[in-house]
Amino acid sequence: MLKGEDFGRLFQAFERTAFRLETLAVYDVDEEREEFAAFLAGKGLPAERSDNPWVRSMTDLGKQVARVHVLSSPLSDYLRYELASYPGNVKAGESIGIIDTARQEVAGLPDHDFWVFDDTEVYRMHYTEAGQFIGGEPLPADRLGEYLRYRDIALAHAVPFREYAAG
Repeated sequence: MLKGEDFGRLFQAFERTAFRLETLAVYDVDEEREEFAAFLAGKGLPAERSDNPWVRSMTDLGKQVARVHVLSSPLSDYLRYELASYPGNVKAGESIGIIDTARQEVAGLPDHDFWVFDDTEVYRMHYTEAGQFIGGEPLPADRLGEYLRYRDIALAHAVPFREYAAG
């Protein structure tokens, strides 16, 4: 299981593409707690969220970053917060799609998060029931095809974030 700086190095090491499937309604991230509380208090997001520097650090190097978030309306407070940050991720070059299971059924997706890097490595993400990150489990090469199929299903059914947000 990789976590902390070891997991963070994956985002420096990939060369071309990084894809994430997100499935949770709440992620409990230490670095976001204060910002999340401010959001709930009606204070908006910090200025740097308007062009996400973390995403920009990858896309400025010509790397592609994409995610599909599987969620269900009505949105949890955390999802409202997370989706409020997505325009800054999109501006920084991340491709974001949404599958809202209250609006559409999509079969064949796992019930857990994962990352695929350069179509060669896959990491299954593990979280506590409260949404705290436990670690990324590197999966063996013989599971790669399965996760590439999950990615392809998610991308084929996802609504682009801007379209979802407008709708």
